[in-house]
Amino acid sequence: MLATSLYTKLFQETEEERAILAGNHAVNKQLYTNTSSGFVIQSEKFLQDNLIMLRKHPRYIHFPRHSHDYIEMNYVFHGQLQQTIADQSITLKQGDIVILNQYIEHELQACHQEDIIINFIIHPDFFDYILSHLSKDFTQNKMVQFLLNSMFHYTQKGEYLHYPVADSARIQDIMQQLLQEMMTPSVFTTAKMKFLIGLLIIELMERNQTKQTTLMSEHHAFLTEVFRYIEENYYDANLQTLSQLVNQTVYSLSKQIKQLTNQNFKDLVQEKRLLVAKQLLMNTELSIQAIAEEIGYENISYFYRLFKKKYQMTPKAYRKQLINID
Repeated sequence: MLATSLYTKLFQETEEERAILAGNHAVNKQLYTNTSSGFVIQSEKFLQDNLIMLRKHPRYIHFPRHSHDYIEMNYVFHGQLQQTIADQSITLKQGDIVILNQYIEHELQACHQEDIIINFIIHPDFFDYILSHLSKDFTQNKMVQFLLNSMFHYTQKGEYLHYPVADSARIQDIMQQLLQEMMTPSVFTTAKMKFLIGLLIIELMERNQTKQTTLMSEHHAFLTEVFRYIEENYYDANLQTLSQLVNQTVYSLSKQIKQLTNQNFKDLVQEKRLLVAKQLLMNTELSIQAIAEEIGYENISYFYRLFKKKYQMTPKAYRKQLINID
């Protein structure tokens, strides 16, 4: 009954779809990006101060090759979705899920009237909390590797994960609950969506773990250990301590990190600290001085410079922007 009710609501044309049917047969890129070069869909067009958002993918129009500055998940609620990811043609069937990182390009064929596709727009920062609470038993999971790579930007390699999960009653039930929240929002919707998406990721990880038959490469295992150490020790992380944990010299450890990530150890630690700073600015009333100290920077001027270089605004301006949005 719930699925039937959702289908009835989702089947109705959106304003964007009505415009397409009226003759606008080219994607209005201004709805998706402010950039003039290439086609990179920007999270700021949808997320504002949120970390996640769900929307129905517009039917009746071909979406040209593009990428995103966020993690996107496509879910086929009804019908099917034909798309080309990188150079591989894939047909997603009803109940299927595909997750794409920021660096991969894809092209979507026009959906028919009965094809109901849900786009999940997810900022990489959303996964920080989830990963920080996983034990080391999960470090060989493909989903964990995918999320770590997306959060730390260490390879900037296009990646995607395809989950044919129509047979999973638990996963389909989570999706039903998420869509219900999307269609009938309440004051608790954002919080409920975060919990449900977190549960969804865990379910996908568990499914992947039971089917995985090969071990990660040595490089992936090594990077997982590095990322795990930074996750748990970003305040005072240092190469000397990490070198003892992985039983390598500081020189060889530093060289290997640089070769595999195109960044040095200090860059990776800085990336994590600034992610934590953003969360503290967003979710606490701590002073900027206290936040700088909380993440390991005693020099507040240095923290300001790093933050502005990374996010094109000062910590104070970032917090003020959040207040104005509220």
